[in-house]
Amino acid sequence: MDLGFMYIDILTVISFFEQPAIVVVFELFAIVGWIILVWLLAYAGIHLYAEYVEEKNTHHWKFTLLAIDIPQENVQTPKAVEQMFSHIAGAFEHPDLRGKFREGYKQKWFSFEIISIEGYIQFLVWTEQTFRDLVEASVYAQYPDAEITEVEDYVTQVPDKYPNDTHDIWIGDFSLAEHDAFPIRSYREFEHSISKDTVLKDPMGTFLESFTRIGYGEQMWFQILVQPTDNHWKEKSIEKIKELIGEKKESHKSKLNFLTENFITKEVGRSLEELNAQLTGGIRSEGGESSSSDHEEKNQLKYLTPGQSKLIEAMEEKIAKIGFKVKMRGVYVARKEVFNTARGVNALVGAINQFNIPTANSIVPKSTTNIRNKNKKIHKQNHFFKAYKKRKIKAGANPCVLNIEELATLWHFPMSHVKTPQVQKASSKVAEPPIGLPVEGIGGLPTVESTLVEEKHAEEKRRIVTDTGEEIKFDDFG
Repeated sequence: MDLGFMYIDILTVISFFEQPAIVVVFELFAIVGWIILVWLLAYAGIHLYAEYVEEKNTHHWKFTLLAIDIPQENVQTPKAVEQMFSHIAGAFEHPDLRGKFREGYKQKWFSFEIISIEGYIQFLVWTEQTFRDLVEASVYAQYPDAEITEVEDYVTQVPDKYPNDTHDIWIGDFSLAEHDAFPIRSYREFEHSISKDTVLKDPMGTFLESFTRIGYGEQMWFQILVQPTDNHWKEKSIEKIKELIGEKKESHKSKLNFLTENFITKEVGRSLEELNAQLTGGIRSEGGESSSSDHEEKNQLKYLTPGQSKLIEAMEEKIAKIGFKVKMRGVYVARKEVFNTARGVNALVGAINQFNIPTANSIVPKSTTNIRNKNKKIHKQNHFFKAYKKRKIKAGANPCVLNIEELATLWHFPMSHVKTPQVQKASSKVAEPPIGLPVEGIGGLPTVESTLVEEKHAEEKRRIVTDTGEEIKFDDFG
């Protein structure tokens, strides 16, 4: 068979495939298999090299843990935290090939955490030292009266290895049950209209109530690892929306397909239509093309039910806001004599269920240490605990994508009407010094403290007198 650009001997092909299967596979591998093998080795080599350079670059990273104390009278809704996440999205960078394979660039991420140590609740943010100013600026921009303090990492308060003689532990990775395009329940859906006023039934109240139920010897931790990302997730979400509304995908046709479908097919169609018109006396369409395609609907949007239409609208609202790559982990650790999964684990999972929408998306435990096999359980306990301590976003279940509104729903400071007495709050606003006072001893300038001491000494010098009314010089005191 002569195809112009190559010649194929049909008999040779037939005789080749008539050989034993093992011989055919071996000879095919000898002909083209080495190409696949070389490609796989090259791919693995590039991947390992990129990981090596990345590890070398990230080795010098320094992390800090910040405790955030909210104001006593917090009237800010989760919308303020939504703006805070929008601010933090500024940490995103898109590296080029040089940055990725030579400089070992890796996108930095954050961990927003809520912990309860024997019922005492604290909001924390873990970040690389470079972005500490970004985190503080994003918090103060929305909560000017908040107090931010660097603290020691609380994970060191419990044993590192499990099982051990004193503590038991449960760890679970949470993720979305459905495609990232489907939204979870937003804080806006917790609003209730009472007469003329709209009241937010703060979902954080239910969440924190579970954290206050634990007692002596118990700790409950929940972290949300947040990594800025590009808009590629929106493209996948748009494809999912098109799938739901029944929109047909545009096929990517090659030049050969264009030739066969647009030239050969049309010419054959025209010839058959011409022949049919001459035999029957019918009317042929202009150009020999069928006119039925002109009336074909692009999608089935008008046939969707009200619930389906509402879901599509919610999906479009999700992609209208900034998204993050997200990993969620929960930990319940306690001394063995008080370890109670019903009070710790079930309460945490139940509190998270309030963010689920059965017809859209849900946050579910994807992988936990609650397994029967003892060896696998021990391995998971130590692997997951190490991942929690290091705030590893790739370990465990795959990350999902949440937008800033969904993140603000899951992690925000409770409003004043949420009665959770053991949440640490800022006691009072710190008074600012008068304008013009130097605040640091930089370049020989006096500090605020030294300036105040000098003024105090000058005042004492003017007022110190003897019983007889004679003034004593300040220098007399040595």
